[in-house]
Amino acid sequence: MNDVTPRHEAEDEEPEFKPLTPEQALEWRKRHPTLSVWRLVFGQLLVGLLVTLLVWIVTQDFAAAKSSAWGALCVVVPAALFARGLAHARHTAGGVLAGFFVWEMAKIALTVAMLGIALRWLQPLNWLALLAGMVVTMKTYWFVLLARSGVRKPID
Repeated sequence: MNDVTPRHEAEDEEPEFKPLTPEQALEWRKRHPTLSVWRLVFGQLLVGLLVTLLVWIVTQDFAAAKSSAWGALCVVVPAALFARGLAHARHTAGGVLAGFFVWEMAKIALTVAMLGIALRWLQPLNWLALLAGMVVTMKTYWFVLLARSGVRKPID
């Protein structure tokens, strides 16, 4: 009832792996430049500042602007911690994967702690402005990745 192809026949059908030549590798690197994670964090910081300025201009409310700034910091500071932690992770597959999970948990914990601090420190707290600062700053990843050079080039 099960139509299972024997293992040796399936292996024969797989294409053989062909390593790139040095010229092909150089061309691939030109089309796919690396992107520093610090550029993303800096982009988030700039967007957070712009959102805070926009909230201040629209509302003329210092509490709303402060809440928006704190919301942006609740994204930027944990992202910077995450980037710093991964930069120093062991460069083995297991080390990088373990580091990713550890630093992601640290990032989440710091975000929750900063939101908890906001409950006491930011009085009066404007939740709408805080969430706007967080969400817009979080979405910065997409804009920075789309704006980077080489993303829209066709694949050969």
